[in-house]
Amino acid sequence: MEISAVAVQALRKATGAGMMDCKKALTEAGGDEQKATEILRKKGAMKAAKRQDRETREGLVHSYIHMGGKIGVLVELNCETDFVARTDEFQQLAKDVAMHIAASNPDVINREQVDSGVVSKEREIYREQALTSGKPEKVVDRIVDGRLEKYYQEVCLLEQPFVKNPDLTVGQLVQEVAGKLGENVQVRRFARFQLGQ
Repeated sequence: MEISAVAVQALRKATGAGMMDCKKALTEAGGDEQKATEILRKKGAMKAAKRQDRETREGLVHSYIHMGGKIGVLVELNCETDFVARTDEFQQLAKDVAMHIAASNPDVINREQVDSGVVSKEREIYREQALTSGKPEKVVDRIVDGRLEKYYQEVCLLEQPFVKNPDLTVGQLVQEVAGKLGENVQVRRFARFQLGQ
């Protein structure tokens, strides 16, 4: 199947991927732009995963004020080079992550930062709830694990559904942008302030 330059250009504009990557993805997807986008997203995520170990000493601190000054967020987003930190995509990511934090109020960045005592307590509560609701003993552990996963999605920034596109988690959004930029991108830390709290 012959892929037109117009189709390649449209996919490039939508995804920010390179011309050859777009052409390969369209060829692999049989010309279907939606499937080609999925292929590029998967490849971008794989490339981003390979870069996870590279140091991120550059980046920026972004501030976001919401609701007429009632909620404020500071977020530090890191990358490998100051060149990438100055790109529009990186700055838009910082803005999106800060806005998401203002809206969703996560407690930590990832599940490794959740206090093990809190996890044990949550596990105990979920187990007790499952047992008192009459669930058979053999399924209780699966129920507890499922509820614990839901808990992580509520409190961990990178596991929360992104407010502007709930089909993506914040972690997937960060990886997608990292794939486009060709560098390791990390959310280092954040602080959320709410008037009166």
